[in-house]
Formats: sequence, structure tokens, C-alpha cells
Amino acid sequence: MANTAIAPVTKISGRAVPVPGADVDTDRIIPARFLKCVTFDDLAEGMFYDERFTDDGSSKRHPIDNAKYSGASIMVVGPNFGCGSSREHAPQSIKRFGFEAIVGVSYAEIFFGNSTNLGMPCVSLSESDNETLMALVASDPQQILSLDLQSMLVTFGDKTFTITMPEGAREALLSGKWDAILELVDNIPQVEAIAANLPYV
Repeated sequence: MANTAIAPVTKISGRAVPVPGADVDTDRIIPARFLKCVTFDDLAEGMFYDERFTDDGSSKRHPIDNAKYSGASIMVVGPNFGCGSSREHAPQSIKRFGFEAIVGVSYAEIFFGNSTNLGMPCVSLSESDNETLMALVASDPQQILSLDLQSMLVTFGDKTFTITMPEGAREALLSGKWDAILELVDNIPQVEAIAANLPYV
């Protein structure tokens, strides 16, 4: 069976939007009532819905809806982002809204893994660097942010920050092996061979 090519994720550049606050959980990212979908296709509309809109649909002036951040493809977030329930819909909604990467301090483990499986890197800065970057993005929203997984640096204008992420996730992104399901599908013969030698299968 021929392998299906997946593009490596090495460098992502784009405009950014700051979404401040610690412990932003998955229910805030995608409220539970949006989980009734059969596929993930329409999840973008529910991203941060209760943070962004009142009951009558009026805007709460969330940064995501601020015109100066329109078109942003990188989200800069606070510590412990994606905590709470392990709903896969949270990173799906972010990705389908148009975001390609997340820069923050720390992430809930399951959210991080689900994001990596979408080819959407979640990289970490020190808390002080993160606060500095948020302020820089707010002061110059047209500036391009560049995230380089090879050099492990984030660049914003003339400022450069060192980033970290677990090496296994980094290697999966750099090698184009970040889609765990596709990896299994592309290696069915090996999977079957191993299964055949397991006494409980």
C-alpha cells in the first residue's frame, strides 16, 4: 500500500490575535451544545461562541471579532489552555476557524495531542515572554508572527523568543507523521502482522 503524503509542518507565519486568560477550558472554546454535529465541518461557528456573543447574538467584543485582528491565523493564549473535558471538538473548531498554530505557556495534555493530530502546533513560551508577545501583538496587529519548529523560535518584528514543545510532537510535525489515523492506515500490513502474533487477538 502506497503511503499517503502529509505535508510536514516546519514553519508557520501569519498575523496573530491575543486571547488572554489562564485556564481557558474546552467548554469555553466550544460550548457543549455545538457537540451534536455528525462531522466536524461546521464547528468554526461555535468557537468561543459564549465568549463572543450575548444570548441575543450581539457581539461581546471578543478579540477574535476585533477588526484589527481580522485574518489572524495564529492564536496567542494564556497558561493551561484547553483544560477541562477532553473534547476533540475544541481544537477542531479552532483549526476550522482558520488558525494554523497556537502560541502559549502550557496546554492540557489531551488538547495538545488532539491539536498535534490536526497538524496544528501548540508551542510554549515562558510566562514573561508570553505576556510580552501578547502586548506586542496588541500594539502592532498587522505585524507577521513567524513560528519555526526547526530552530524553535518565534519571531515578531525585531523580537525573537525561544519556544518549546515535546520532542515527539515536534518530530511528528517536522516529518509529516502527525496524523495518527493516517499513519495506521498507511501501515496496515505491519499492523496485521503484529496482530497475528498477539495471543489475545
